[in-house]
Amino acid sequence: MGPVELFFDLVYVFAIIQLSHLLIAHLTWIGAAQTVVVFAAVWWGWNYTAWAMNWLDPSRTPVQLLSGVLMLAALGMSVAIPTAFGGGALLFVGCYLFMGILRPVFMMVAFRGQQLAHNYRMLLLWTLGAGVFWVAGAFLEPEWRLLTWLVAVLVDYLAPLAHYRVPGVGSAPMSVWDTDPEHLAERNRLVFIIALGESILLMGGAVVDHGELTVSMAVSLLVGFASLFVLWWNYFALNGEDTGGDGSTAALRSAYAYAHAFMVLGAILVAVSIELRLSHDHLTPAIVAVTVAGPLVYLVGNVLFLRSRRGHLAVSRFVAMAVLVAIGAVALAVGEAFPILGLSVAILAVTGALAALTAAQRRPASARRA
Repeated sequence: MGPVELFFDLVYVFAIIQLSHLLIAHLTWIGAAQTVVVFAAVWWGWNYTAWAMNWLDPSRTPVQLLSGVLMLAALGMSVAIPTAFGGGALLFVGCYLFMGILRPVFMMVAFRGQQLAHNYRMLLLWTLGAGVFWVAGAFLEPEWRLLTWLVAVLVDYLAPLAHYRVPGVGSAPMSVWDTDPEHLAERNRLVFIIALGESILLMGGAVVDHGELTVSMAVSLLVGFASLFVLWWNYFALNGEDTGGDGSTAALRSAYAYAHAFMVLGAILVAVSIELRLSHDHLTPAIVAVTVAGPLVYLVGNVLFLRSRRGHLAVSRFVAMAVLVAIGAVALAVGEAFPILGLSVAILAVTGALAALTAAQRRPASARRA
């Protein structure tokens, strides 16, 4: 992995901050749905760029220029995140589609006459198909925009599952995409750390905004940091021994394109929930929902990752998810009388126990059922 890839990732620090603020500013079911759709586009832009770098030499000037241009487009897309469902829709869509078109065109030219050029030609056709819905949605009212962009996201995300098949033109099944597993693993680890870094920024900002570090604030900060630490612990205990699986590109697609989307989104939700718990003195249904949803969404990604890379279902993850839902149900039933710190500690107990179990069960050759 070259320095240009690390440089490219810097813009996603800003993108994740923007996504977090978008959700904090719109703590409703509609706001959550809008955040998920915007995140899906942001993630897909990063994901396709990371995959393209599998086959490119980051030390070459044309590749570095490509990364710079894509980074600029990603910056424009990030700037438009807060107003994606307002006046910034065209900027958001324009930057996203510019990235989606430039990448495959560059790859088609760089690998002309080779299988990879054909693969990216098929990918481009699907991107253009999804682009129809992205552009159309930008001209619609927010509620219809959400539905239209949801269709666009589904087209984008279904493309690899459909082998980029276009009737009468051809297809590009995963078996003809020769990828580098370690490169993808490293790129996804780094972007996950970026997502965790957002928690540090939000926690620090919440304490500064409070103006005084009281005992209760200090305790809440300590629990929030512990929650962040066990999420990191669980992730790297899980990914420290990336063994098993069939090693196919389809398995890598599931582990890194899809599973990591859930894990990164989960990390963002955890960051938002920590900020909300630090800045409020009592629970609301929205705070409970975000607090439970963070680790829940993250664990869905865990299940997908383990299934694709280890070839088994993660029983402990399903148990943890059930306990998290139960905690959330109790907190909602009790209402404001349920202490914020009590919810934080309960969630931390579940995620902490799971992280410790994952670390204890990690084995180099044959992992037990986690």
